[in-house]
Amino acid sequence: MILNMMERHVHEAYDRLRSAVKEFVDSPGHRDDVVVYALNRLPPKYVVTDAGKAVTEVALDGAQHRAAIDVQVLEAMRHVTMRPRS
Repeated sequence: MILNMMERHVHEAYDRLRSAVKEFVDSPGHRDDVVVYALNRLPPKYVVTDAGKAVTEVALDGAQHRAAIDVQVLEAMRHVTMRPRS
């Protein structure tokens, strides 16, 4: 199975940060919009093996990658708050 490890990390960042943007409304539609917005601005990290998953997991847990993911998720929340989908 092909897996984009970045997606899981974006979902985790969303769960951790969803209350960080005061005006953001946490709903299933907004969650999807935030995840898509962030994923389109972050590099994908595809894996197919357990070894690749482990190595990529360690890399994405690093402070630099975590900060980049958090920045994109926060930006996505601000964007969705300012321009919610009808």
